[in-house]
Amino acid sequence: MIVLISIGLIVSFAILIYMGFQIVPHQEAWVVERLGRFSTVLEPGPHWVIPGIDKIAYRHSLKEEAMHVPEQVTVTQDNVSVTLDGLIYVKIDDPIAASYGVKDPFQALIQLVQTTMRSEVGKIPLDKTFEEREALNSKLLTAINSASRAWGIVCLRYEIKDIKMPDDVRKAMELQMTAERQKRARILESEGIRQSEINHSEGQSQAALNLAQMHRQRVVWESEAEQILKTNRAKGEAEAIALLAEASASGMITLARAFQTEGGQEAAHLQIAEKYIEAFRQIAKEGNTLLLPADLNHPGSFVSGILSIFEQISRKQGKVGSLHHLG
Repeated sequence: MIVLISIGLIVSFAILIYMGFQIVPHQEAWVVERLGRFSTVLEPGPHWVIPGIDKIAYRHSLKEEAMHVPEQVTVTQDNVSVTLDGLIYVKIDDPIAASYGVKDPFQALIQLVQTTMRSEVGKIPLDKTFEEREALNSKLLTAINSASRAWGIVCLRYEIKDIKMPDDVRKAMELQMTAERQKRARILESEGIRQSEINHSEGQSQAALNLAQMHRQRVVWESEAEQILKTNRAKGEAEAIALLAEASASGMITLARAFQTEGGQEAAHLQIAEKYIEAFRQIAKEGNTLLLPADLNHPGSFVSGILSIFEQISRKQGKVGSLHHLG
């Protein structure tokens, strides 16, 4: 009998131990109450609680959760009714506050999100609702976190999922956007035409400038070429005059030496007579007027007169040469 009682006590004790042994999963927090009052928070791992005295009142998941915010009708600043819904990403940061701060934290959070959304959307017009979607999400997130801290919940992200509006407003906005796009298209087309005309005028101006520069350069080149040509021509004429002068001087020297040789004067007399007769022949060919000597019956006397003049010149040259020689 005693053995049976001992066995029963051992089994009862083992059952009590087994019932009090608890294993908390990872990323979970269990709130334990002892005799109806808060006792402790069990972290992940094995734990033992006193059966009948300790009670696991709340089991909270510490993972991030995505919650759908139901659709609701809100009125914008310009009195347009729109329907909004969204997604909110939350996680429990304080298990004790989430257990005792509010009865249903997630339901309270949904109600807070909806009221905050109505308040923020009512501050902006309809166009800004679409344009400032990110700014609206940020404002909603800040307003939600400032109130949900007391509930042990942290809102990580909030995204507006869809914005619906009445059909007449949507059609009016589509017409407005179409008109705006057409306006931008016309502005871009006019800007393109304007830029094309500017580029064309700048091209013509640059072409005229290049042509003027080419013409000026060509004038400079022509003037330089003409100057070089004139210089070369002047040099050539100067050299020709110098050569002619040298040739004339050389011929006169040779003629003077020929006069001083034997028979030189007779040859000079004969050459002068030939030149005289040739000159009269050319005058008779080229013109209607003919100059004749005064005594045509005695041409020899005329030649003799010419020779006497030549002899006088020769005598003067001889005197000059003798004076030079004496000097």
